[in-house]
Amino acid sequence: MKVISCAAAVLLLSALPGTTAAQTLTRYVKYETGGRIAWGVLDGETVRELQGNVFDGAKPGGRTLKLADVKLLAPADAKKVVAAGLNYRSHIGEQSPAKYVGLFAKLPTSLVGHGADIVYPADATTLHYEAEVCLVIGKRARNITEAQVKEHVFGVTPCNDVSERAWQKADLQWFRAKGSDTFGPMGPALVRGVDYNKLKLIGRHNGKVVQESSTEMLIFSIDNIVSYVSRYVTLEPGDVIFTGTPGTTQAMKPGDTYEVEIEGVGVLRNTVVAERR
Repeated sequence: MKVISCAAAVLLLSALPGTTAAQTLTRYVKYETGGRIAWGVLDGETVRELQGNVFDGAKPGGRTLKLADVKLLAPADAKKVVAAGLNYRSHIGEQSPAKYVGLFAKLPTSLVGHGADIVYPADATTLHYEAEVCLVIGKRARNITEAQVKEHVFGVTPCNDVSERAWQKADLQWFRAKGSDTFGPMGPALVRGVDYNKLKLIGRHNGKVVQESSTEMLIFSIDNIVSYVSRYVTLEPGDVIFTGTPGTTQAMKPGDTYEVEIEGVGVLRNTVVAERR
């Protein structure tokens, strides 16, 4: 398998005709350089730095950097990370779909960016991948209708809802099984201008396609998920929503890589490493 660079992974699809990327999209990245965290607009392999936070109307800063020279972070400012479970028919098997979307919480500290390590905890035994589409909220949302959701979503990005299956079965709640540090990779870029109801999702384990579906196949649509969440929890700009994973997932081990691709949006790639204690 040919390994592509960080820059190439971000830009791979933008050159493909007939994809969503052929439309006018804006790709925002959050990054660290020289001990400083900033937002920028990705333009080819160049990052045009912004002044301020993208959720508060950041303005061009005039500085440009090479993508290869920055460390990409999770493109969000999450105080809350909400996730939908069992939301593809291909994932629930013989079960009947629920009457309403099943939700759980991940922790903001679980979020990491493209290229970051997924840490395999020393006492974990069954760590699974879950390729998903992530939404990042751009406007405060409380008790909104499905028709209002689009104006409250800032953008989308690939994500991986890393899950420790043994802990899911054994624990009272999914606090550590879903919320441990590094269990929420997302990125590389937060992309505006896509139709989030028609996104093709692909997951690759060590280069092999193991998950493939589309948000058109969600049991509960993205508009439904966001509206439902907003009945109970006030969503703030920068908050993150995971929307569910398709198909059957399998275990990863240290040394493995996992890629999540949203066609026309980007490719997220992370490597699993053993925890050092």
